[in-house]
Amino acid sequence: MSTAEIRPIVAADFDAWLPLWKGYQDFYRVNIDDAVTRNTWARFLDPAEPMHAALAYESGRAIGMVHWIFHRSTWTAGDYCYLQDLYVDPEVRGTGAGRMLIEHVYAEAAAANCARVYWLTHETNATAMQLYDRIADRSGFIQYRKVMA
Repeated sequence: MSTAEIRPIVAADFDAWLPLWKGYQDFYRVNIDDAVTRNTWARFLDPAEPMHAALAYESGRAIGMVHWIFHRSTWTAGDYCYLQDLYVDPEVRGTGAGRMLIEHVYAEAAAANCARVYWLTHETNATAMQLYDRIADRSGFIQYRKVMA
Protein backbone atom coordinates (compact mmCIF):
# COMPACT_ATOMS: atom_id res chain seq x y z
CA MET A 1 0.00 0.00 0.00
CA SER A 2 1.20 3.47 -0.83
CA THR A 3 2.66 5.69 1.85
CA ALA A 4 2.06 8.75 -0.31
CA GLU A 5 1.21 12.11 1.17
CA ILE A 6 -1.54 14.01 -0.65
CA ARG A 7 -1.34 17.79 -0.53
CA PRO A 8 -2.85 20.74 -2.41
CA ILE A 9 -0.58 22.28 -5.02
CA VAL A 10 1.33 25.49 -4.41
CA ALA A 11 3.04 27.71 -6.99
CA ALA A 12 6.42 26.02 -6.36
CA ASP A 13 4.95 22.63 -7.44
CA PHE A 14 4.77 23.48 -11.15
CA ASP A 15 7.94 21.57 -12.08
CA ALA A 16 6.76 18.51 -10.14
CA TRP A 17 3.24 18.68 -11.60
CA LEU A 18 4.16 19.26 -15.26
CA PRO A 19 5.64 15.80 -16.01
CA LEU A 20 2.53 14.18 -14.52
CA TRP A 21 0.30 16.48 -16.60
CA LYS A 22 2.30 15.57 -19.72
CA GLY A 23 2.12 11.86 -18.82
CA TYR A 24 -1.65 12.17 -18.48
CA GLN A 25 -1.84 13.75 -21.91
CA ASP A 26 0.35 11.01 -23.40
CA PHE A 27 -1.91 8.36 -21.83
CA TYR A 28 -4.95 9.87 -23.54
CA ARG A 29 -3.02 10.68 -26.74
CA VAL A 30 -3.69 14.41 -26.61
CA ASN A 31 -1.41 17.42 -26.73
CA ILE A 32 -2.76 20.37 -24.79
CA ASP A 33 -1.25 23.68 -25.86
CA ASP A 34 1.31 25.19 -23.47
CA ALA A 35 -0.77 28.37 -23.20
CA VAL A 36 -3.74 26.32 -21.99
CA THR A 37 -1.49 24.48 -19.54
CA ARG A 38 -0.23 27.78 -18.09
CA ASN A 39 -3.80 29.09 -17.87
CA THR A 40 -4.93 25.93 -16.10
CA TRP A 41 -2.06 26.21 -13.62
CA ALA A 42 -2.97 29.83 -12.90
CA ARG A 43 -6.59 28.81 -12.28
CA PHE A 44 -5.49 26.21 -9.73
CA LEU A 45 -3.66 28.92 -7.81
CA ASP A 46 -6.49 31.48 -7.96
CA PRO A 47 -8.69 31.20 -4.83
CA ALA A 48 -11.62 32.70 -6.76
CA GLU A 49 -11.61 29.78 -9.21
CA PRO A 50 -13.62 26.58 -8.60
CA MET A 51 -10.70 24.50 -9.96
CA HIS A 52 -8.40 22.64 -7.59
CA ALA A 53 -5.38 20.33 -7.76
CA ALA A 54 -3.38 18.10 -5.45
CA LEU A 55 -0.26 16.02 -5.80
CA ALA A 56 0.69 12.70 -4.25
CA TYR A 57 4.25 12.73 -2.95
CA GLU A 58 6.26 9.69 -1.95
CA SER A 59 9.85 9.96 -0.74
CA GLY A 60 9.89 13.59 -1.85
CA ARG A 61 8.84 12.81 -5.44
CA ALA A 62 5.48 13.67 -7.04
CA ILE A 63 3.95 10.38 -8.14
CA GLY A 64 0.37 11.38 -8.93
CA MET A 65 -1.99 14.27 -9.53
CA VAL A 66 -5.68 14.97 -9.36
CA HIS A 67 -7.76 17.94 -10.56
CA TRP A 68 -11.33 18.69 -9.59
CA ILE A 69 -13.93 21.38 -10.21
CA PHE A 70 -16.88 22.42 -8.06
CA HIS A 71 -20.00 23.49 -9.95
CA ARG A 72 -23.71 24.10 -9.43
CA SER A 73 -26.38 21.56 -10.25
CA THR A 74 -30.04 21.91 -11.08
CA TRP A 75 -30.72 18.62 -9.26
CA THR A 76 -29.41 19.42 -5.79
CA ALA A 77 -28.91 22.33 -3.42
CA GLY A 78 -25.27 21.31 -2.91
CA ASP A 79 -22.66 21.68 -5.60
CA TYR A 80 -21.29 18.78 -7.60
CA CYS A 81 -17.61 17.94 -7.73
CA TYR A 82 -16.25 16.88 -11.09
CA LEU A 83 -13.02 14.92 -10.77
CA GLN A 84 -11.60 15.94 -14.13
CA ASP A 85 -8.09 14.49 -14.26
CA LEU A 86 -6.39 11.70 -12.34
CA TYR A 87 -2.94 10.34 -13.14
CA VAL A 88 -0.45 8.17 -11.29
CA ASP A 89 3.10 7.52 -12.49
CA PRO A 90 3.12 4.09 -14.19
CA GLU A 91 6.00 2.98 -11.93
CA VAL A 92 3.76 3.15 -8.84
CA ARG A 93 0.38 2.12 -10.21
CA GLY A 94 -1.36 -0.52 -8.18
CA THR A 95 0.08 0.75 -4.89
CA GLY A 96 -3.04 2.62 -3.78
CA ALA A 97 -1.92 6.12 -4.77
CA GLY A 98 -4.82 6.54 -7.21
CA ARG A 99 -7.32 5.54 -4.57
CA MET A 100 -5.72 7.99 -2.12
CA LEU A 101 -6.04 10.81 -4.65
CA ILE A 102 -9.72 10.01 -5.24
CA GLU A 103 -10.37 9.80 -1.51
CA HIS A 104 -8.68 13.20 -1.13
CA VAL A 105 -11.22 14.61 -3.59
CA TYR A 106 -14.04 12.87 -1.70
CA ALA A 107 -12.89 14.59 1.49
CA GLU A 108 -12.61 18.00 -0.21
CA ALA A 109 -16.09 17.57 -1.70
CA ALA A 110 -17.53 16.58 1.67
CA ALA A 111 -15.92 19.63 3.30
CA ALA A 112 -17.52 21.81 0.61
CA ASN A 113 -20.94 20.18 1.20
CA CYS A 114 -21.06 18.77 -2.31
CA ALA A 115 -23.91 16.45 -3.16
CA ARG A 116 -21.93 14.30 -5.59
CA VAL A 117 -18.47 13.50 -6.92
CA TYR A 118 -18.35 12.16 -10.45
CA TRP A 119 -15.87 11.57 -13.25
CA LEU A 120 -15.44 10.09 -16.69
CA THR A 121 -12.91 7.64 -18.06
CA HIS A 122 -12.32 6.21 -21.48
CA GLU A 123 -13.98 2.87 -22.15
CA THR A 124 -10.54 1.33 -22.83
CA ASN A 125 -9.18 2.29 -19.39
CA ALA A 126 -9.97 -1.16 -17.99
CA THR A 127 -7.29 -1.17 -15.29
CA ALA A 128 -8.53 2.08 -13.74
CA MET A 129 -12.14 0.92 -13.99
CA GLN A 130 -11.31 -2.00 -11.68
CA LEU A 131 -10.56 0.58 -8.98
CA TYR A 132 -13.48 2.84 -9.90
CA ASP A 133 -15.93 -0.05 -9.69
CA ARG A 134 -14.81 -0.67 -6.09
CA ILE A 135 -15.10 2.92 -4.84
CA ALA A 136 -17.97 4.44 -6.85
CA ASP A 137 -21.14 3.53 -8.73
CA ARG A 138 -21.51 3.53 -12.51
CA SER A 139 -24.24 5.99 -13.40
CA GLY A 140 -25.34 4.34 -16.63
CA PHE A 141 -25.17 7.68 -18.44
CA ILE A 142 -23.39 8.01 -21.77
CA GLN A 143 -21.53 11.19 -22.59
CA TYR A 144 -22.29 13.13 -25.77
CA ARG A 145 -20.31 16.18 -26.79
CA LYS A 146 -19.69 18.67 -29.52
CA VAL A 147 -16.34 20.38 -29.64
CA MET A 148 -16.86 24.12 -30.11
CA ALA A 149 -13.32 25.33 -30.76
